[in-house]
Amino acid sequence: MSTEISFFLLCFTSFITLMNPIGIMPVFLTMTSQLDQQQRTKTALKAVIVAFLSLVLFAFSGQVLFKFFGISVNSFRVVGGIIFFMMGYDMLQARLTKIKVHKNEISEYVDDISVTPLAIPMICGPGAITNAIVLMEDAVQFQNKAILIGTMLLICIIIFVVLWGASQITKFIGPTGNKILMRLMGLIVMVIAVEFFFSGLKPILIDILRSV
Repeated sequence: MSTEISFFLLCFTSFITLMNPIGIMPVFLTMTSQLDQQQRTKTALKAVIVAFLSLVLFAFSGQVLFKFFGISVNSFRVVGGIIFFMMGYDMLQARLTKIKVHKNEISEYVDDISVTPLAIPMICGPGAITNAIVLMEDAVQFQNKAILIGTMLLICIIIFVVLWGASQITKFIGPTGNKILMRLMGLIVMVIAVEFFFSGLKPILIDILRSV
């Protein structure tokens, strides 16, 4: 039992750190600023579901998919870093609040942002995908596999609750506070993007230099 508890704690702490619900919240707030509470809830729910299913898919078949398509986790980190940097720059310039969505385009807009970039790569990013693959390889027994899947589900539920409550935070801090928070988090997102980019680029460059 102690081994299973230790594995659960390992899964929980690693995923909660890598998926970072608090860090996702400002991006969600700015991208859904033109939506009402019902549409925000729908967006958050769909993003979490897509992220969870993606994590399960990569956990069971990640290595096979990566090898089949010739994709490396480092390449995924580089692309994720570029996407994060572009989003962080827009947040720093307070541009995301200017997104206007027409009433008849709301449904399409929700479908677009809930999958990318919210589900992938914000919630289900390179770190979370890599973690899911590695932990699934370590989970030899069925109990550990069940613990891993259950932990990923638990983290996704926590993320949904945080995003669902983000609307109340928006009302509390007001437009000015939202812009300040957006610029501050935009800077943090850009820093994270740089870390993602170079953590993926460094191994690629090392492999290139070794092959020369």
